[in-house]
Amino acid sequence: MAERRDVVIIGAGAAGMMCAIEAGRRGRRALVIDHARAPGEKIRISGGGRCNFTNIHAGPKNFLSANPHFCKSALARYTPRDFLDLVERHRIPWHEKTLGQLFCDSSAKDIIAMLLAEMKAAGAELRLSMPISAIEHDGQSFRVGTEHGTVEASSLVIATGGKSIPKMGATGFAYRVAEQFGLAVTETRAGLVPLTLDPATLAAHEGLPGVAVDVVARHGKTEFREAALFTHRGLSGPAILQISSYWREGEEIALTLCPDVDFATVIAAARRENGRQAVQTVLAEHMPKKLAQLLVTELGIDGPLAEQPGRRIDALLQRLRDWRLRPPGSEGYRTAEVTLGGVDTAFLDSRSMAAKAVSGLYFVGEAVDVTGWLGGYNFQWAWASGHAAGGHA
Repeated sequence: MAERRDVVIIGAGAAGMMCAIEAGRRGRRALVIDHARAPGEKIRISGGGRCNFTNIHAGPKNFLSANPHFCKSALARYTPRDFLDLVERHRIPWHEKTLGQLFCDSSAKDIIAMLLAEMKAAGAELRLSMPISAIEHDGQSFRVGTEHGTVEASSLVIATGGKSIPKMGATGFAYRVAEQFGLAVTETRAGLVPLTLDPATLAAHEGLPGVAVDVVARHGKTEFREAALFTHRGLSGPAILQISSYWREGEEIALTLCPDVDFATVIAAARRENGRQAVQTVLAEHMPKKLAQLLVTELGIDGPLAEQPGRRIDALLQRLRDWRLRPPGSEGYRTAEVTLGGVDTAFLDSRSMAAKAVSGLYFVGEAVDVTGWLGGYNFQWAWASGHAAGGHA
């Protein structure tokens, strides 16, 4: 005999646990199943172990999707303030960092413990180390097969995320379930991911790994102002991760270095006041010394500032304003924070996250074609979409 529940939620991450809480509060007998040995693993490692659990500025403009309007309903009905209220009720100390990012003062484990406590209070059950062997639907109920038996439920929520960070167990499970039930899946690719550079460029940059600098990173009309970090493979840091979600393999990105500095004025003043100093010395007052040296070396600038022809100074200023790089690839799902694309929102109801053509089937969180910026936005989508589904499943 199959075990019976009202709702089965596959995936004990942020969206799945939030869905279970809301469904349980409605009196639904909710069961969360996950193949992992512990719940909320991406919560645990996020934000350097302190969990950037939301962003106070989160809104539809901060998300990528084939349908940019789809996320509006869920985000409007469960806001960053709503989640922060929950955090404060559990007396979890928190702080705001740059750009509206909210973090735990102590540990991301506080958020996991909070969600588990809320699930328990709502009567939702959690079972771990339980891989799914099959999912069937007879038009009335879903049958979820596991190595420990079969569970039947009138509602099934898929909250298994995307493909990012496979070493933590991420797979394309959600996409296979979607396709099994006739829902389309948009193209998926790594997002919020470090970019790689070609061997020749890396060789030229051999002294730069570990060097960080404030930049404006641009791709087309999209730009982000944060730090960039040079690595042994290419480029990382918040600005690069942000722009990676808009970039495609082989496309060009542009960097403005130290955007607060008016280098034309700085160099002109330095030429007047001490033209005997080297150009890299002037630059190194505003950026890491290794980066200053690389720029002058690549542009063939040598000797005192006063001896530099105008064309070389112009070329340097152009490089500082608009350094063009063409990364051939990224580090992929191995280090990507999110998966771009997913279950096509055209097949889902934006208020409930339900599949339009399959009664009782829901998809939430990263599995859906809604991807946020870096900085707590993807957690806010997890909370909001999980809450939306939990209110209907």
